[in-house]
Amino acid sequence: MLTWMLAIPLAGALVTLVLPNRRTLIRATAAIMSAIPLVISVWVACQFDQSTAAMQFLQRIPWIPGLHVDYAVGVDGLSLPLVVLTTLLSFLAIIGSFNIEERVKEYFFFFLLLEVGMLGVFVALDFFLFYIFWEVTLVPMYFLIGIWGGPQKEYAAIKFFLYTLLGSVVMLLGILGLYFASEPHTFDFLTLATQHGHFSMAFQMVVFLALYIGFAIKVPAFPFHTWLPLAHVEAPTAVSVILAGVLLKMGIYGLMRVSFPILPQATVAFAIPLAIIALINIVYGALVSLAQQDLKRMIAYSSINHMGYCLLGIASLTVTGFNGAVLQMVNHGIITGSLFLLVGVLYDRAHTRDMGAFGGLGAKVPVYAGIMTTASLASLGLPGLAGFVSEFLCLLGGFSAFRGITIAAVSGLVITAGFFLLMLKRIFLGPLNPRWNQLTDMDTRELCAVIPLVVLMVFLGVYPNAVLDVMNVTMSQLVQVVKGP
Repeated sequence: MLTWMLAIPLAGALVTLVLPNRRTLIRATAAIMSAIPLVISVWVACQFDQSTAAMQFLQRIPWIPGLHVDYAVGVDGLSLPLVVLTTLLSFLAIIGSFNIEERVKEYFFFFLLLEVGMLGVFVALDFFLFYIFWEVTLVPMYFLIGIWGGPQKEYAAIKFFLYTLLGSVVMLLGILGLYFASEPHTFDFLTLATQHGHFSMAFQMVVFLALYIGFAIKVPAFPFHTWLPLAHVEAPTAVSVILAGVLLKMGIYGLMRVSFPILPQATVAFAIPLAIIALINIVYGALVSLAQQDLKRMIAYSSINHMGYCLLGIASLTVTGFNGAVLQMVNHGIITGSLFLLVGVLYDRAHTRDMGAFGGLGAKVPVYAGIMTTASLASLGLPGLAGFVSEFLCLLGGFSAFRGITIAAVSGLVITAGFFLLMLKRIFLGPLNPRWNQLTDMDTRELCAVIPLVVLMVFLGVYPNAVLDVMNVTMSQLVQVVKGP
């Protein structure tokens, strides 16, 4: 089933290239080819056994026997929530891309190819395969930003490409180090995780740093974050949704899937530095968001803030922190994905993202105002909505491990509430700016893209166990692997 989930969007990407150049046909094909993986991922989630931490839906086929490379895919409690999130956001982002008018065929080709790469990263169990999928995500994103982006699209695309490529090269050195240090030589994640006792502490530290650079650039963790705001601002709306909703999660996922179980001693040694970087992400991301005038740039910097909670959760090396980090990844994808879709709705009508140019839109576009308010409150961590539970668990895990750092990190919650409430005041309250007398509310296509995410925000805020039950056993075993029984 996982192979079908990868093959169908790949086939869809290739089919779009040979279709007649009719926009409606191409859009419909892309939507169908992204809907099928969503259905498969939901089916896999329904069949998933929550009582075991073992890999499920495992498929292993010898690929390059001379190098001990296998085509190996599978899911567990760590990867399954992210797989479902990826298929959901990819489908909704394609629905949100129906307003693309230029080079439609190439756009949806790259988009479906990007979905293949992201799904492959989350299901691959072999380093060789993992690295291929990791690099596959780089090329489509480069073109999606560079061709369909804003005024500085070329600069943003090149900066994204160079940053990520640099991280990938350093990560490749770490992968090769693990391959040659293992006996027998292997790229298999599960086998390498059983061999960490043979790796010296010095070796683990060096390889951990090499892998960390590659993963931290994707997170993005301070000080590797500077590519993100520009890429978000210049990217088309749907690409920003995927960039924030899925690509940033690949960094945290890589640390939890690769670095922690394979290099447990180095993980323990680097826990405090990781927590300090998490604190910087949380406070710095919130403060810079507070200073923004551009709505999209503000939400981009808020992603740096929110991914800091994930870093704090995993640095705690506790089951609570790990559960909070993975739930935060899912919630952030849902909430920030919806926020970027909503920014796109406003920009398509007003052709500006300057918050100071608005005012009084709450009465003019009430449906849009209500949905934006709900998403903003979820992002700032209002109890009853999705963001609260995951941030609370990350802070709870962090408090048990780094009390002082976590107390300082709580200030980020206050600042986050400040910039979101200020944004809502500037855009929706006060007298209506006469410039926007003709502004129209959300149409059916836009509502179809956003409403499912709003429903999930409320559902996971009220019943977070829908995701926590899937991951809890896997997180418990991961903590045991890292810290010992």
